[in-house]
Parts: sequence; structure tokens; C-alpha cells
Amino acid sequence: MPEKFSDPYIRKVTPIERFLRHSPYSIVTMVVRIRGNVTESQLRNAVLKIRQRHVNLRVRITEDQDRVPWFTSEGAGEIPVDVVPRKSGTHWIQVLPEASRIPFDFDARPAVRFILVQSSGLSELIILCHHILCDGLSLAYLARDLMIHLGDPSREVEALPDPVLMDLDTMPAAVSINPVVRHFLNRINRQWEKEKVSFTQEDYESIHKAYWEKYPHQMLSIELTEDQTSALVERCRREGVTVNSALTAAFLGAEARVQGRQPHHASVYVAANVRDRLRMPAGEVMGFYAGMVSLKHAYADRLDFPENARRFQKKVRPLLTDKKLFQDFLAWCHLDPAMLEAIHFKKLGGIVAPDQPGYQKLSAFAQRGDTVLSILRRDKQDSLDRKFMGTAVTNLTRMDFPRAYGPLELDRLILQPGGGFPLSTVNLVLGAVTCAGKLSLVVEYAERAVDTATVKNIRDDALGVLLNA
Repeated sequence: MPEKFSDPYIRKVTPIERFLRHSPYSIVTMVVRIRGNVTESQLRNAVLKIRQRHVNLRVRITEDQDRVPWFTSEGAGEIPVDVVPRKSGTHWIQVLPEASRIPFDFDARPAVRFILVQSSGLSELIILCHHILCDGLSLAYLARDLMIHLGDPSREVEALPDPVLMDLDTMPAAVSINPVVRHFLNRINRQWEKEKVSFTQEDYESIHKAYWEKYPHQMLSIELTEDQTSALVERCRREGVTVNSALTAAFLGAEARVQGRQPHHASVYVAANVRDRLRMPAGEVMGFYAGMVSLKHAYADRLDFPENARRFQKKVRPLLTDKKLFQDFLAWCHLDPAMLEAIHFKKLGGIVAPDQPGYQKLSAFAQRGDTVLSILRRDKQDSLDRKFMGTAVTNLTRMDFPRAYGPLELDRLILQPGGGFPLSTVNLVLGAVTCAGKLSLVVEYAERAVDTATVKNIRDDALGVLLNA
């Protein structure tokens, strides 16, 4: 039975959220390592509490008569909570990819799941959430909120306000679209109106199954100790660079040395939090508030590592402006959102198996020459087997959360950031977060794009550079 909450909530899904809707690879994961005993009943109670705190944890998606999607709390079912006995310290790494293969029931319940990999003294709580509801920072705040209610089950809930919508009304006042671009986008919309195709939950499930069967994600988890984290932070301070610049430069150099220089290596993407840049700051609510900037940058072998980190930082910092961070979002808000949704079906419809529902429709759409294909070709994203991105980096930086929550201790957070692109088109995705004094780093990749032995060599090379001052 759907749980009852006092205040009903309904609103239209924004164009930016619609770009993420139905994307099989847009899954964000936060792993919370907890010292102490967490029971299933404690977890279920804590999940019920945080559902009262965060609006996005009590919504499903419904469509009106015009096929426009809306978030609604009406009829939203329970969030799945599973408990798995913990067999080893790396057991969660085996559990996570299997959980990612399960499509979300967007029309039935919130697109999030909780899996407790449990032992009496040490457990990993996996929070698996679709990007349409969250970004990485959302899940960090969510992890802390869960720890608060796990540590004190009787604590009253402090409900947060409704999420701030990221749209034309809330983007920074200085961000605007020029008339030439607006004319071009309007022309695209007119053409799409003649070609429009709508997609269903069943269509999403078909491309989800096809994608995860053909391009399963792999990951390496890197856990620095407190001493290693402190030493790295101190070294970065001494060299005048951020930890993020150091991490990025170390991996760019390692990729070039291990793989040999390849054209896609120079395309670097860096995520940034835009919550506080909106006209109405989003605070700690759940939602998608992650911008991204791209740059061309190559590691310079003739220079030492600290100088490479400084060069990267000098190049990326001027790009972290409202204009750059919101330029894609601004364009999306002027495009027909149905076309944004169609992008994932254009990319993946061609790999759906003939025995899957909607095969003929999805296959035909993937092969059709149209506006969506033209956009993907322009951005060099029309092939699943060609990398257009070298390294994508998301670093939540330091989360100053308490360590102790009643009898429980927050040992560390581990972030797998997800994204809006098939992982086969990206060399490496890096997700970093520092919590409880320890830096955790995930390296995510698709085996079909880069083999595990190569990624391990890149990891070892990068860590050698970072930790050997």
C-alpha cells in the first residue's frame, strides 16, 4: 500500500529533468560505511523519516493527456529496502552492479533504492538513486540524514521545503540566450514537431536491459586512510592547488602514460555544484543541481606533477562561471522536452534485442535520420563505440558531517557519480568525496571501452603520483 503523507505534492517535470528521464546510465550511488549494528527495522524506520524530510523521496511520475510528465505524491509506492548479509569488505562492490541492472518503476514509486550490506559490526548502506531525483550532493545530505535517524530513532523529522526548480525562472539573472541561438533552437523545435515520437516506461525498460547487458559498468574503489588524506591535503596546500585539480591532473597524466596519448584524453569534464548560484538557493534539498564544464587539456610530460596540477587549475577556474555552467541547461529549457527524452532512445534503440517489447519501434527510431541524430552527430555522440570524453570528474570535496550518531559511527562515504552519457563513450569517470577525515575515490568505466587491467595500471600510476610527495 502507498504510504500516506500529510501534504500532497504535484508539479510538472522540468525540461532539465526530462533530459535525464528514461536514461539507463543516469544512476547516482552513495555508499555509507557504518560502524555499529544496523538492523532492518532501524533502516526502514529511518527511510520513513527521511521520506518525510525530502519531497523527492515520495514522488512518482505520471503523464497527462498530452503525454507531459508530472511528479506526484499521489499513489507513490514504498521505496525498496533490501538487506544482504555482508560476506567481505568488498561484498558491496559485487552487490552494486547487480542492483544497477534493475530498472526503476518511475510510474509507481520514487526512483531510489536502499540496500544494506549488513554485519553486526560494520555495514555498507548503498543508496541507489536516479539522477532525475538527485545529484551527488543530494545523496551526501541524505546519507547524513539517515545516520541521524538511525542513531536516534525517536528523533522528530525536520521537513525541508519543496525543491527549488532549476528552470528559466531560477537561473542566474545574467544568464541569457542570444537571438541567433534562440532562432536556431526554434527551428529545431519546428522540425521535431513533424518527427515527434513518444516513449513509455516499457520502452525505457527495453533500452535499460539492452544497455546494461552490453555495457555493464565496472568500478575500482580507492579508500585513502586519514593519514594519507591529511598528507595529500597538506601537499596540495603547499603546492597551491585544490585536491580536485591534483586528482584530475594525476589521472590525466596516468592515462597518457599507460594508454599512450589518444585524442579523447584531452576532453575533460568537471562537475560543479550550482545550488547556491540559483536565484533561490536550493540548500540541502534533493534534486538535480549539478553543472558541468568541458575543456581541452593535455598533461605536459616536460613538467612535474605539481606544475601540471597548477596548469590545469589555472585553465579550469575561469570556466566555472554562471554562463558556462548553465549554458546547456539554458538551451534545454528552449527545446521541446520530448526531444531531450528521445536522445537516449536514439543512442540505445539500435542495441535492443528483437525479442524485447517495442523492438520494432525502438530499432526504427534509432536508425532514422532526423533532428535528434543531427544533434548527436554535431556533438560527436552518435556512436556508442567512439569516445568523445576522456575523463569526467565529480568531487563533492569535504563533507563536514559528525562521525558519531548515537551508538553508530559514520566511517566514510563513497560516491559513484553517474552521468548523462553512455559510459562506453567516456574513458574514465571519477567520483570523489571526503568525509570523516578520509578521501574516497571511485573510478568507473565500461569494460568494452577500456579493459580492467589498463584501468588498474592507470589507478596505480595516479596514486603513485598523488601519494609520493
